[in-house]
Amino acid sequence: MTVENLKSHIQEIVDKAKKLKDKHTDSFAAPVNYAAIFCQSWDEYNQLLEVVGQFGKIVENTPTGPLFHIFDLETVAGYLRLLKIRKPDEARKESGDADFTVDNYAEFKNMYLNENGFKLIEREKFEMIELADNDFDVLAYFSNPPLDQQLGIKKI
Repeated sequence: MTVENLKSHIQEIVDKAKKLKDKHTDSFAAPVNYAAIFCQSWDEYNQLLEVVGQFGKIVENTPTGPLFHIFDLETVAGYLRLLKIRKPDEARKESGDADFTVDNYAEFKNMYLNENGFKLIEREKFEMIELADNDFDVLAYFSNPPLDQQLGIKKI
């Protein structure tokens, strides 16, 4: 895989996740904050790690895979700066996910959390709302606070 192929793959995941978000919410302008590729094999995982290292650097190693701060990548939902390459996981058959930043998280949570496809996930330092729809092979998330704020990430 080349850098350009990887960038296209990332843009496709963000595009699908934006369509998912737009189908279920009225937060059409919410920009992408973070994206992840869910690797389906160890070969894919190792190959993607090698390629993404050419345009980004690891900012956090997580149990499910490294998080990279990448050079700004233009997507249909704004510029992407954070990318995770997720280790193969039987529970994750989707191609990936994108996390979007909504203007008013509390209002968004109140409006959508009880709707079909939305689920609250609570972590130690943040929470996020997951959006899943069987018609899509991606997931969409809405984090509070957004990941770039959690990590203090700026443009490179």
